[in-house]
Formats: sequence, structure tokens, C-alpha cells
Amino acid sequence: MSIAHMRRKPYGGIQMEGPIARWYARTTQDRPDYPITARAIAAQLPDGGDVLEVAPGPGYMAIQLAGLGSSYHVVGLDISRSFVRIATENARRAGVEIHFQHGDVARMPFASNSFDFVVCQAAFKNFPDPVAALNEIHRVLRPSGRASIYDLRKDAPAAAIDAEIRGMRLSPLNALFTRWTFRFGLLREAYTRDRLDAVVAGSRFGIGEVRIDGIGFELRLVKSSS
Repeated sequence: MSIAHMRRKPYGGIQMEGPIARWYARTTQDRPDYPITARAIAAQLPDGGDVLEVAPGPGYMAIQLAGLGSSYHVVGLDISRSFVRIATENARRAGVEIHFQHGDVARMPFASNSFDFVVCQAAFKNFPDPVAALNEIHRVLRPSGRASIYDLRKDAPAAAIDAEIRGMRLSPLNALFTRWTFRFGLLREAYTRDRLDAVVAGSRFGIGEVRIDGIGFELRLVKSSS
């Protein structure tokens, strides 16, 4: 498949507005990966570092990062107006300062060279133009800035997905709906390794490092210092 063909695709995710956004916020609030991801990012940041989370959803990971005690400046950008409202309220309740705003990852409302780190979790597979998204992430990163993209891998074993859902400690009804979402929504849009490599190669990053982790992957990207 050529890069030109894969640059645009129909939106792959559930439209996260209104009741669906509120359901997602309730279902995912206790996920154990939020503090793990926050600590991994913090280990790569200077004091006072600027972090952008793309598609932060309810804002749980960003709140974990902002609450680590260092003077990080955290910003969130989400296409869902419902998530912007939910995340803003969650940050207020947690007593941390995070600016969440509405916007499109393919046309981000930030100046070039604004951030030391960009993170995106569980949303990259839904972006209609993944190459444009990576190019925008590259643009807003400072020279030598880093990005991590976490998402589900298409070849995630069914048994591992079932174990992941059990670990979320959901009600039987929510577990059933989440399993349905994985099978008929998330896995259909998830990236194969070859397709992910092709998208990265077609972007301004050119290369990236893919690390397999359970049912998902982490794509690590670095903006050249030159």
C-alpha cells in the first residue's frame, strides 16, 4: 500500500461526545498504565519541560504527570469537546494546572518548536491522516524533542486482550461492551507493523523505534537537533 493511498482514511474510532465520552471516562479512570506512562515521560524531561498530550480523553495520564511534583507545563489537545470539558473538570478536582483545548492533530494551534515531549495514547489508529499528524507532532517539537505514541497492535492475541479487560475490573456489562469495542472497532483500525513503519517513513521523522508491550506498542520518535 502506498503512502499516498494510506494518508487519509475514514475516522476509525467511536465519536467520543456526550454519553459515550462520559461512559469512556468512567470506564478508564482506574487504568494502571496512566501512572506508568507519566513516570516514563517524566524520566525524559528537564525541569520545567513542556509536554503536549494529543487526544488526552478524560485527562487521566496528563493529571498523573502534572501531579508528580516537578514544574512540568502540560497541555492537552482533543477533537472531542466533551473530553475537553471532562478533562478540565478532572484537572480542577485534582488540583493541577493543565490547559485542555479543542483542536485537530493534523492542524494544531501551537507555534513550531513549542514542546519538549509529545505523547498520544490509544488514538493514533483513529487519525484520518496519520502522516499529517506525525508531521504536526514533528513541527511542534523542539529540536531533539521526543514523542511516544502508544496504541493497540493489530496482532494482539485474543487471550491477552481478555486478560487486559479482566484487569480493568469492569462490571459484567461494561466488560462485555469493552470486549465488543475491541473486536469490532479497535482491532479493525489497529496498525500492523509494516503499515506503521510505512506511515513513519512517509513523515518528517522518517524513522522511529517500535517497542512491543503486551497488547500494544510504543512508537518512539525523535526530532533531529539540526
